Amino acid sequence: MHLNPYGTYAVLLAASLANDWPADRAGIEERTREFGMTMRFAVDAGDHAGVRTVIDEWLRVVDAEDPEHRAEILNRQMADAAAFPQLVNHDGEGWHLHYRDDRQSLPGVLRSVIPVGTALHLTTRGVTRLGRCGADPCTNVVVDVTRNGRQRYCSVRCANRAAVRRHRARS
Repeated sequence: MHLNPYGTYAVLLAASLANDWPADRAGIEERTREFGMTMRFAVDAGDHAGVRTVIDEWLRVVDAEDPEHRAEILNRQMADAAAFPQLVNHDGEGWHLHYRDDRQSLPGVLRSVIPVGTALHLTTRGVTRLGRCGADPCTNVVVDVTRNGRQRYCSVRCANRAAVRRHRARS
């Protein structure tokens, strides 16, 4: 049963776009498919730049210093992108809720979906489960989806690099 279809995929999609920005609009739409969005988007010349703006605004949530500031930024983003929740049945998936208007542009949909998904992720998993990679100089976004809530690195490579640095510092 999907009670929270937006939380995980939307925040992971945002992190994926932030960490590996696609070269063009087609790459963004392909990434939305990889993370479970099935809808088609009308093409607009400003989509690539518009989605970049959405991701840059979302990175302010990632980089917020404390939970209150993070919530304030996220609440403002959700208010700015307010769309009525809608009960929909498309692509033969069965009835489910969308927190967006299906007539929105690609940036408009992501402006609605990503903040809601991030809010659901932070409220169901914990407000600290979003940040930047702990391995200097990496600045990738880390979305902690682990059971114990201790993921601090974006990859095994960065975790190993940090461990080697700690080991060398002790030696």
